[in-house]
Amino acid sequence: MADPTLLDKVHDLSDLELAALICLVAQEHCIIDTEPDALDDLVQELELVASTVFGVTHAVIDCSEHTSLDDFAHAILSVEATPTRSNSPVRTRQDYFLHSPAFGPISRSPVTDSFGDNKTIANVIIAKNLDEAPRQVQIQALELMRTKRIYTRTSVQNAPKRFLFIALLAGGEGPRLTKHLNDYMFISHFHDPEDGFPNLEDIYDDGSSISSVVKKSPSQEPDVTSDARISAADIEHLTELSHHTTVSVEVKQYQQNIISFLRLHRAVAGGISAPATKHFDKLARCLAPLHDLSYATPSLVSLAARKIYLHRVQIAKPEKERSMQWGSDLDAVATLLEGIGAEDVIEDVLGTAGAETPL
Repeated sequence: MADPTLLDKVHDLSDLELAALICLVAQEHCIIDTEPDALDDLVQELELVASTVFGVTHAVIDCSEHTSLDDFAHAILSVEATPTRSNSPVRTRQDYFLHSPAFGPISRSPVTDSFGDNKTIANVIIAKNLDEAPRQVQIQALELMRTKRIYTRTSVQNAPKRFLFIALLAGGEGPRLTKHLNDYMFISHFHDPEDGFPNLEDIYDDGSSISSVVKKSPSQEPDVTSDARISAADIEHLTELSHHTTVSVEVKQYQQNIISFLRLHRAVAGGISAPATKHFDKLARCLAPLHDLSYATPSLVSLAARKIYLHRVQIAKPEKERSMQWGSDLDAVATLLEGIGAEDVIEDVLGTAGAETPL
């Protein structure tokens, strides 16, 4: 069982902090969605979550259709502290973002290439608008998550042991990343701006607008490992507890029923994949120690289903709906599917009294 002090800290976390913790415990990665107008505030909030809650380094990449592989590789590297860093002619991460609009091509001197040897991959990577990045950049992101390494012009950089990749998206529902990248993402979470940004709000004394926050450069950031609320030891302890979570035969059957009913739902065209099934089981096991349990319960399984399948469920087009094979009217099917999203499908399957057979 988890330590009561640790459980108290977990229960005090916000929704974003808890999502990050679950991914770190599971050693997986996530999608966080929000309203377009709140995207910049959410980036800053996640930066504070990484540094103040978990005490790890972070990097932000603002993706667009013009983002190149070199842009991606440079943005995810965090500079190691060196005595000569302040005198280095190389741009800091803040200068890189301020003076390279839309990650346009920049000239790279030999000094820049050699300076890459003094960089390491940040613990937390926040990829803003990753769905807008070119296909090859998304494939590079997938390769980074799978192999935990990336190739630069001069070296091979390995990701740290505690590594979290967050795809930050704005607006929309269902799959928006490339197929395999979307399927590799562990969970998805929608953050309602009305729920606030507690870490950002805590740094204000005068109640000024969140949008007026001035980002600090990497050299101005405090030691991120000094006052972490959730330590590396805490995360490792929760990971170990999740490995010993018991799942009874009845709960396993409930999981399989949910998977089967999702696949058979008339509004689902795909997305209920084998990797999703593995993630489903893994999340249910990871949630148990956070609730001071040594076993998975049906309620934890239902919660896991809502987080695992939200970004995976593909809604069928009316002309591709299964009953069209047996002579259904296209207009009637279109009316039935109108307005149905991934969340509606999941709630329909889970029902009010457990998983229900889709009719």
